[in-house]
Amino acid sequence: MKIGKPEKMIIDGKRLDGRSLEEFRPITVEVGVLKRANGSAIFKFGDTYALSAVFGPRTLHPRHLQDPQKAVLRCKYSMAPFSTKERKRPGPSRRAIEISKVLNKALSNVIFFEDYPKTVIDVFVEILQANASTRCAGLNAASLALAEAGVSMKNLISACTVGKIDGEIVLDVGGEEDQYGDVDLAFATIGNEDKIVLLQMDGIVTKEEFLKMIDLAKKGCAEIYEKQVNALREKYKTGEEDVES
Repeated sequence: MKIGKPEKMIIDGKRLDGRSLEEFRPITVEVGVLKRANGSAIFKFGDTYALSAVFGPRTLHPRHLQDPQKAVLRCKYSMAPFSTKERKRPGPSRRAIEISKVLNKALSNVIFFEDYPKTVIDVFVEILQANASTRCAGLNAASLALAEAGVSMKNLISACTVGKIDGEIVLDVGGEEDQYGDVDLAFATIGNEDKIVLLQMDGIVTKEEFLKMIDLAKKGCAEIYEKQVNALREKYKTGEEDVES
């Protein structure tokens, strides 16, 4: 049975899932989840579950594809057939190809490619469960996976979504908000810096609303960055007993 659009998605300052306007869904971050990858990470926005694996830098074959001065980055974004309510058709889609390119362009802003001539860095992002903000969750996971793989980077990439729901600007669009909301904007920065590497928006807003959305997205990315850094610290922290020994 299909459920139609709710009459109101914000009631008394609360969204349908109980969040305030500027509140994230529960966030889960974990680094180093796959043994056979050089780097891997999980990033979750509520029910949106992204897994990323990085292989490389490693020698690129065939050799005619190599760049003698820098590494080549290859990103592949995909959604598992069971990731959505209705079974998704297996294989690449136009959307998956587009998001793969989006991830590549965003990550290319932070990787020191010249450190790895004649090599390739493969980044895989698999959405195991989708409930909006999948490209942002995937980008956050990919950034962490690259860090765990030891790839030289200027900083992490931090991403989140903002939107316009019932005339209000909200953080972290999810669930029915993604389907029935007025505007959805995917946004990413280099760490918590004021450097934007992703901005994609569907819908129409006023200049004032747009500036408010950007300001909220920057604050959201700063919060994401803090969680990413904490996850890496947790992965590599040394216990006091190890220090003493």
